[in-house]
Amino acid sequence: MYTGDEAPVCSRNSFGDEKTPVAHLKGTTLSTRARTGALALALSATFVAPCHGAGGPLGIDHRLNYDDSGIWGRTNQKLLLGAALVGVTGAALWEGDSSRFGHTMWQTVDAMAIGMVTAGVMKPVFSRMRPRDTDDPSRWFEGDGHRSFPSYEVMTITAAVTPLILEYGGEHPALWALALLPIYDGVARMKVQAHWQTDVLASLAIGSAIGYYTHSRSSSITVGLLPGGFTVGWKTTF
Repeated sequence: MYTGDEAPVCSRNSFGDEKTPVAHLKGTTLSTRARTGALALALSATFVAPCHGAGGPLGIDHRLNYDDSGIWGRTNQKLLLGAALVGVTGAALWEGDSSRFGHTMWQTVDAMAIGMVTAGVMKPVFSRMRPRDTDDPSRWFEGDGHRSFPSYEVMTITAAVTPLILEYGGEHPALWALALLPIYDGVARMKVQAHWQTDVLASLAIGSAIGYYTHSRSSSITVGLLPGGFTVGWKTTF
């Protein structure tokens, strides 16, 4: 096993088993991180900045104008989540846990599983009304059927990209662009009035923490629960 709706008016070598020196990449890494961070902030600031009529725990929650078209369409949101689930699970099963990349994939499986369970438990506990059902972001603990907080999808996708960024971001700076995926999904979920701004922010934070935790473990939780063959990977049978 490897250890290593209506809105208020608002003004190693590549992916192999050996780590490679990254000192010469520091400038590039920082530059890429800066560009990714700037793009992420520009994309999210429009939707989370405090504005007249906003509310919620941070004073930033407001219902966006409904938009289920183009890249914001619900179909695309589902495709992103499905691709993450299938892609990560498939890569983990194929690669096994005996290589660096395979180990990272199993850490990502762990993160996604924990993220899905965590969101599934929190939703009925907080039972917050969705923006499509009310224009009041302070409607918490409303009972069955209200599951705005947190965002299941944003948390899952955040948890999925975090281990990969932590493991390979230093060597492959372009991978920091993966951080845009959960931000895109969060904006898309708000534009179809499924979530408030604080739902998304909390999901990003919790998902990142989960991904950090699974990446910091020397062994995969999931692999420990499965038969030993999963350590080897399906690629060895072909």
